[in-house]
Amino acid sequence: MDKIKIKKNKQKNTENMKWYAINVFTGHENKISILIKQRAETAGVDRYLDEIVIPTQNKTVIADGKKRKIKEKILPGYILIRMELNRETWPIIRDTEGVTGFVGPTSATPTPLNDNEVNAILKFMELDTPAIQTSFNVGDSVTVTDGAFKDFNGKISDISEEKSKVKILISIFGRETPVELDLMQIKLI
Repeated sequence: MDKIKIKKNKQKNTENMKWYAINVFTGHENKISILIKQRAETAGVDRYLDEIVIPTQNKTVIADGKKRKIKEKILPGYILIRMELNRETWPIIRDTEGVTGFVGPTSATPTPLNDNEVNAILKFMELDTPAIQTSFNVGDSVTVTDGAFKDFNGKISDISEEKSKVKILISIFGRETPVELDLMQIKLI
């Protein structure tokens, strides 16, 4: 879940709405976003809220020889919310369990975010990261799990996350020989 759209309401006036950053308990961004939406709807102030965004980005991660796509939080512990800040919405947000405060010079006067900042974050969220993140490091001892060198052990000498390749030094005929493999073909010893 990246975005929560607040239901369309004919009374909603988006002209006065601005983006705010809210600091929340890290790891609870989704739960707190839903809670804010529910509290606003219950209190009847959802017409002042437009959108709640948890800044995330799609990433490809390789772990234990398996490739997975994950959503990684760009700003852990923060939620962006487009809303009209007034005396009705202020306590709904501020008093929601898990919210530690608005981001700004003082918590007494929340400062709206610059539109350029928000647009940059939203654009960054849309990009898929081309690089693959891996838990391997140069110097790690690994076992080859697939291919011609299956069950050979070696040490990683180079990692190319962009190409999803790794060079390992394998002992063949008593000599260390560099072999290039796919990241999916190795696992840590």
